[in-house]
Amino acid sequence: METMTLERLPLRARGKVRDIYELDEARLLLVASDRLSAFDVVLPTPIPDKGRLLTGLSLFWFDFLNDVVPNHIIGTDLTELDVTDDERAWLDGRAVIVRKAEVLPVECIARGYLAGSGWKDYGATGAISGVALPAGLRLADRLPEPIFTPSTKAEVGTHDENIDFETAAAKAGGALMAQVREITLALYGRARDHAAERGIIIADTKFEFGLIDGSLTLVDECLTSDSSRFWPADSWAPGASPPSFDKQFVRDWLENESDWDKTPPGPALPPDIVERTRAKYVEAYERLSDRQFS
Repeated sequence: METMTLERLPLRARGKVRDIYELDEARLLLVASDRLSAFDVVLPTPIPDKGRLLTGLSLFWFDFLNDVVPNHIIGTDLTELDVTDDERAWLDGRAVIVRKAEVLPVECIARGYLAGSGWKDYGATGAISGVALPAGLRLADRLPEPIFTPSTKAEVGTHDENIDFETAAAKAGGALMAQVREITLALYGRARDHAAERGIIIADTKFEFGLIDGSLTLVDECLTSDSSRFWPADSWAPGASPPSFDKQFVRDWLENESDWDKTPPGPALPPDIVERTRAKYVEAYERLSDRQFS
């Protein structure tokens, strides 16, 4: 099943992957579905267990990084929720109760390697989000040091756009964004080192922050295969895009084997692409969390 709408809880928002339900004045229920988006379009074919894998990996990282910055997680005990038995079974492993936050209006991206939209921006301007980089870097090159590259928050079906620090500061406040930049890079550094010990390169990752009672708090998801670019270290070489622990199989199939024009609706995915994509999500979860997925 791709998704389920809970009958007795008010649905506050439905994103590309996550559904948000209102619990009370202070708490939300965050539910990760098995939906998959590519090129900013939600595809009709779900990836089995994807929501549980994303939730499990986020919970691992929230706990691992809690000494760097607090997060919005309250817990995963859903016994108090007014839901049906079928809904409770669906929610198991994919839902968390979180504190409400005043979410900042920017995406907070840490980059340690040159890839994705950063590679395109570098090719055009020699910089990413206003951060100048040395000339002559290749695709997938390691950057001299990790950089903070904020972006806008796009609605479903539209694209995020990289912005410079000054533009982000104008949106959220200079002092706050300076704190966000410092914490984003600290989180990335800790996660990068942990992943490196397990043979995974975190090329880049996206964080979201909010304010809870005036304190900066990490919210949404954390260092998942949807919000990050994970590369196997033994396959990495500058000059080419390495394989990824994410929806790369889906992107490759859509670009090379389908005739889709990247406008809604997206095409159904073949079973083998679904199976290979799920396997990569499982492998990333198990290697990074040191836990077996079941």
